[in-house]
Amino acid sequence: MIAIDRRPGTSRASRQASIWCLTTVELRKTSDTRAGTALLAAIAVVAAGRLVAQLFIGEAADRDLTGFFHAAMLPVSLLLPVLGILLVTSEWSQRTAQTTFTLVPHRGRVVLAKAAAAVLLTVLAVAVSLALAALANAVAAPLVEADGSWALDMRTLAYGLLYQLVGVCVGLGVGMLLLNSAAALVVYYILPTVWSLVAGLVESLKAAARWLDLTVTTQPLLAGEMTAEAWRRLGTSFALWGLLPLVLGTIRLLRSEVK
Repeated sequence: MIAIDRRPGTSRASRQASIWCLTTVELRKTSDTRAGTALLAAIAVVAAGRLVAQLFIGEAADRDLTGFFHAAMLPVSLLLPVLGILLVTSEWSQRTAQTTFTLVPHRGRVVLAKAAAAVLLTVLAVAVSLALAALANAVAAPLVEADGSWALDMRTLAYGLLYQLVGVCVGLGVGMLLLNSAAALVVYYILPTVWSLVAGLVESLKAAARWLDLTVTTQPLLAGEMTAEAWRRLGTSFALWGLLPLVLGTIRLLRSEVK
């Protein structure tokens, strides 16, 4: 007689896919869809377009590696959070959530994989931006008057990465909170804009905006002027716009009924 080992975890079916495996699946989802592919291409195109403008319109002193890197960061920051939103809303918008959570019943692992994929995509976007900035710096001197310096402080690079991660985390949080691509995109772009406008018009809100407006508190990251006060303001605004939606969104995603 053949003894069958019935201990839990010994069958192939019971083995859980690793977080890295789930992360690669999420990355593949991003590149396999038309929307994801178009968005990735758009991020590269807008960054390149901004650098071309910097070549012919910007100041000569800004035409160095650091200046080109800063120039690429701004347009990328407008589109990169959309990837975070689509990562967490795609199953719900396309009605494939049941398939995803049947294959991986532990939703927390799916959330971790999506967050890891978002971080990796952000790192990739910053790396591509840096490569484009280096290319622009290389061709600037022969074409136009330029500083041409190749100096790039590692702190500037780290601040640029953090700047992008803040936006992506906000996108992830809003996406998980609403679980609808269109609604999340509208809220992500409209709500902070309305808040900035109101805070700029209402005198009593201007002081609060210096602590709660991410548009204001993230500017020192790109400028490389992060003081202790700037870190506190960034942390406060991120807690409101990033951390709170992430926590509430994770709770909703873990508890939402799959239809």
